[in-house]
Amino acid sequence: MCMLACLAPAVLLRLQPISVAMAADEAGRQLRVVTYNVLHDGPTSGFIDNDTYLEARMDMAIRQLKALEPDIVALQEASQSRRHGNVPEHIAKELGFHLVFAPATDRIFHVRPLDKLIVSIMGFKEGEAILSRFPIVASDIYDLPRCRSRVEPRILLRADLDTPWGPLHVFTTHTAREDECQMERVGEIVREQRGDRPSILTGDFNTVETSKVLTLLRDEAGFIDAFRSANPSTPGATVWQRIRATESTASRRVDFIFLLVGHTSSVTVKSSKVVLDQPGRLQDGTVLWPSDHYGVSADLRLCRSTRVQHRTVRNVAHMPVPRRLTRESYFACGNTNSGNPSLACSKDPVRLSRQ
Repeated sequence: MCMLACLAPAVLLRLQPISVAMAADEAGRQLRVVTYNVLHDGPTSGFIDNDTYLEARMDMAIRQLKALEPDIVALQEASQSRRHGNVPEHIAKELGFHLVFAPATDRIFHVRPLDKLIVSIMGFKEGEAILSRFPIVASDIYDLPRCRSRVEPRILLRADLDTPWGPLHVFTTHTAREDECQMERVGEIVREQRGDRPSILTGDFNTVETSKVLTLLRDEAGFIDAFRSANPSTPGATVWQRIRATESTASRRVDFIFLLVGHTSSVTVKSSKVVLDQPGRLQDGTVLWPSDHYGVSADLRLCRSTRVQHRTVRNVAHMPVPRRLTRESYFACGNTNSGNPSLACSKDPVRLSRQ
């Protein structure tokens, strides 16, 4: 059974929300979640360009994400390299979101000096990231078992968000293909961390919905497949899109948003759809898709509860991001007439320190 890795490196970005008008009943507002596998440029991208057009694809994804106006974005294959910089940080800054980024490649051998040396030589790291319109008050990284490959680290990232509905746990992962023990462990961790509010589990699970382990997650562990709940008969393929194809080539659904109800509250799926599924063109007219995966979005309705108390985040480096917050979405921010003064903005909404 895997242990919680409290000392793993993670990067948390912080921004200060601006004042935004809020509807009178913020509890009735829907929460929009997106999960998306970015497709990195490969482990050698610290040295060479692997012709995946990462910058162009990232710009396409940012434009489509802005149009979606999500509240939470979970990324897989989020990368940082010498040649391309920090992809999740760039996307977070463009959206004006808080960010926690947890590279799985920092954990190859679990010998920190050795892992750090390998990553430094490669000039490349990749893993999971969670971007949020709401403050991220804590984050944890969980190692997943390596049942099929001993040198392929996989993790589950958790972010605790301070939302108008109360504290919310959001998880994201990228499990190895056909590695059912990793997916079983993911389900165990999310259930162990279950609180009063619903939990959101996102990711690229590298297996289809009819697989044994996903069937068990739904039928026995109580997880709700948001897309299938809203679309009982729609195929919803999300993977194997050839990025330079002239037509859609996606044929399998392996990217999911799962929901687990809380001890004292539930969640309703209002809608869910495949997103980030439109190609663009390079300057020479060549067709280019944002990734080899499509994204998935879900609009959720949650009940309101008390706000989470701010607490210290261990081993987190914070970095400034622009003061930008669109979508009336941080609906709680700055509304002194809402009848709930605790939901008004503060100049420093979350204070973090390194321990």
